[in-house]
Parts: sequence; C-alpha cells; structure tokens
Amino acid sequence: MKGFLILEDGTVFTGESIGSKRDSISEIVFNTSMTGYLEVLTDPSYAGQAVVMTYPLIGNYGITPDMESKRSWVDGFIVRELSRIPSNFRSKGDIRDFLREQDVPGISGIDTRKLTKILREKGTMNGMLTCNENYDLKEILPKIKDYTVGDVVSRVTADKKEVLPGKGLHVALLDLGAKNNIAKSLNDRGCRVTIYPASTSAEEILAEDLDGIMLSNGPGDPKECTGVIKEIKKLYDSNKPIFAICLGHQLMALATGLNTHKMKYGHRGGNHPVKDLATGKVYISSQNHGYVVDTDDLSPDVAVPAFVNVNDGTNEGLKYTNKNIFTVQFHPEACPGPQDSGLLFDRFINMMTGGEQ
Repeated sequence: MKGFLILEDGTVFTGESIGSKRDSISEIVFNTSMTGYLEVLTDPSYAGQAVVMTYPLIGNYGITPDMESKRSWVDGFIVRELSRIPSNFRSKGDIRDFLREQDVPGISGIDTRKLTKILREKGTMNGMLTCNENYDLKEILPKIKDYTVGDVVSRVTADKKEVLPGKGLHVALLDLGAKNNIAKSLNDRGCRVTIYPASTSAEEILAEDLDGIMLSNGPGDPKECTGVIKEIKKLYDSNKPIFAICLGHQLMALATGLNTHKMKYGHRGGNHPVKDLATGKVYISSQNHGYVVDTDDLSPDVAVPAFVNVNDGTNEGLKYTNKNIFTVQFHPEACPGPQDSGLLFDRFINMMTGGEQ
C-alpha cells in the first residue's frame, strides 16, 4: 500500500506504508544513529514526534530485547529502506510486525537524505503520515500547522510508584519519561531505586530515607511542565544530591531561574561529541533533545557550565554552585562510545557518599 508524508510546507513524499495504516500528525525529527532503532522506537522522549532515520537501512537485526520502555512512543517511523530479512541470534521478530503491533504508522522507500536536508535548512516542522491517496492539501495543511506536541510528560510517566530492590544507596527517580537503562544503571551499581510518577510532590519524595534524587529524560517543551518545575525547585532547596539527565537537566535550569529555547532541528543520534570542561576530555554521546538551556546570562552564583557540545557550542551540562547537583543534556545511560560517559553514574554515587562531584 502507498504511504504519504506531507510536511507543513506542502512538500509531499510518496513511499510504501509500513506499520499501522492510521493517519498521524506529529512533529518530524531526524536521528543520525546507525543502530539502536529499537531504543529509538521505545524512548518515551519521542512522544508526539515521528522519527526519520538518516541511516539508509533499518531493521537488519530485527527486534531484540533492547526496549527502553514497555511500548513504542513514537507517532511515526520514516526510513529509506526497511530490511525484510532480519539476521541476529537475539532477534525475536520483524520490525514490520512490531510497528503494526504497536500501532505505529510509518513509511519506507522515500528519499530520507532530501527530507533531512529540508529539516536542517528550514528547521523541525510538523507533518502527516497517511495512506489516503485522495488527500486534500488545502484541507489538511492547516491541521498539520496547528499541531502542537503539548503536555506529553503526563502521557509517558509511570502510573504508580515502583521499587527496584538493592542493597546499596537509596535513590529516588522522578520519571518524566525515563528510559529503562537509567534505573538499571543505578541498580547495577547496587542502588535501591524508587521510581515516582512525574506528578509526585517533592514532600512525598523527601519523606523517604533518601541518599539522592535522579531526574530523568522526557518529551516535549520543558516550559510546559509548570507543576513539575515547582516541585523540582523544592528538591533543589532540600540540599539532597541530585543528578539530572536531558529534560531533567532543562527543568532544573528553569527551576533555578534560567531559560530554555527551542533549537532549529535539535540533537538526536548516538554520535554527538561533548567536552567535559573540567578535564578537557571529549565523550561521544547519545542525544535526543529539541530544546537547550541558555547560558549567556548564567550567573556563577547559580551554576557553571560543565559540558559543551563540540559541534555547535551549546550547553550540555551544568554544575550547581554550593549544591550537590550536576545535570547533563546527553544520555550517559545510552552506551555510545560504547561506555564513554557511564562514569557520570559513578560520579553521582561518589557524590551521595560525600565525595567530590
């Protein structure tokens, strides 16, 4: 069956429909990873977005046990070529079947290089995936343009409190759309991890006997999370050790008076170099964000930059002044490099035991 991707500027791509046959309007973004498509499909940070994979062949190792959550969250999946014959000893299925089971619309057989160039030149834009060959541009373009991602954190967060047993330090994880490997990275280091829904009050979290607090990644515009920002300010004032990733990094910045803005097309992929300003070392990082923290007017009384993106100079992390708090924009749990920045979890463990950040 034919499939169509219609961008809000009127550009139309025609290919083959894959996955669900339903219509889907979402924000169109691109990811430059060569592998890890299953992690992309199941990353809650992609809620409200359709993902273009820039690598031309996707699905060649099938569906493996590498899901970052219990289901897929993307609103669409766009590829140049979809592998029809997966080959991997861990494979448990085909990506086509997975997309259908997860009700994810998709399209293959289009020029993803051309599409990516459009998004780089014009910036991230909305689009529609449809199988309807009789689409009316005059009718649907206003609907596409009016789409907003909105409050998606409430959609992807945990339904209830959950505890991962451990014999070491006790860490509260505020789930803003957390990838499974964040809790696992702490659990593997012996931590007992209590996972809280994003709507949990700071008072409830601080009532526990905690050694530290983790703020997770998540989807959407950080400024939409007004209620969560107020609770994070209380966590900041508690003087508990805090480590925050991605959306958590942005929300901590907003809670302390800093600002964020939307990037032209964001950072999404497993090959972004970030520089540790304390050591000068450069890490290869995994990233997935369309917003960034402004540091032009950053007061050293609040925080100092800790990491910077080597490609474009944008902020990739902050170390908060006179606080046991550090935050990063990238994903140390995602194993690029393959384990370049996993030591940040060790830094958090050290901080909780009274050591240096």
